[in-house]
Amino acid sequence: MVANVLKTGMLFFVLTALVLGGGYLIAGDRGLVPALIVAAVMNLIGYFFSDKIALASIGAEEVGPDHELYRIVEDLARRAKLPMPRVYVSPTAAPNAFATGRSPDHAAVCATEGLLQVLDEPEIAGVMAHELAHVRHRDILLQTVAATLAGAISVLGYMFMFGGMGSRRSDRDEGGGANPLFGLLFLILGPLAAGLIQAAISRQREFAADTKGAEIVGDPVPLARALEKLHYQSQEIPLPVNPSFNSMFIVEPLNAVEAVGNLFATHPPIEARLQNLIGRTSTGLFK
Repeated sequence: MVANVLKTGMLFFVLTALVLGGGYLIAGDRGLVPALIVAAVMNLIGYFFSDKIALASIGAEEVGPDHELYRIVEDLARRAKLPMPRVYVSPTAAPNAFATGRSPDHAAVCATEGLLQVLDEPEIAGVMAHELAHVRHRDILLQTVAATLAGAISVLGYMFMFGGMGSRRSDRDEGGGANPLFGLLFLILGPLAAGLIQAAISRQREFAADTKGAEIVGDPVPLARALEKLHYQSQEIPLPVNPSFNSMFIVEPLNAVEAVGNLFATHPPIEARLQNLIGRTSTGLFK
């Protein structure tokens, strides 16, 4: 837990430094103040409101004790000795799930209707146990803040490119005005750098969540079967969310990032995840 808190702090620092560095390169000293404002605002949004943003982006609605998913999560939370998270269901057809929130006491888990339709109850339990493992490991803040700050970096690039942050040569020579070339480079390379950092952290945490999720359930096979089903199903049905949120989901969604060849995949290959769980690269469901 301490290690993950340190990683979260480091991620805050690195991505904030990336925003500030971009502001300075683009507009010199005059770029630091707006960059600092963007970083501070997005850090606050990421910490306090990222769960609401993530849930709203997928049209999720909260469900109560009369819903099957709620009852499954309630049992798992008791086993994992975690506070009961809020439980949401999204009407999305793409089968997927995620956890969000800034701490175990402010956590929420969400599954799509597509997931509830393609998985049986033990497999749903395996998926929800994986998400609760993210809650226990405090990965949810790490993932949601990374997503929010990755978006902030793009906003900053656009702001300096098109916001008229001073364009006179004399201003640029004095380090005070906007440099369109740096603005363009930051607009392109900033999100790439943030995406690489985000993806590297996310891939590492997925293995740990798979292992802990299987431990909570008491059997790795249901989660392995669920992962394999979700992997192949998600390749067929797009999930209309901002790619910066990819790391939050249990399997890589099919969207703009997935469609360009997994250059910034936030999840390990399915074969590696199955090998980690059950010691082989397939459950035998798909031959």
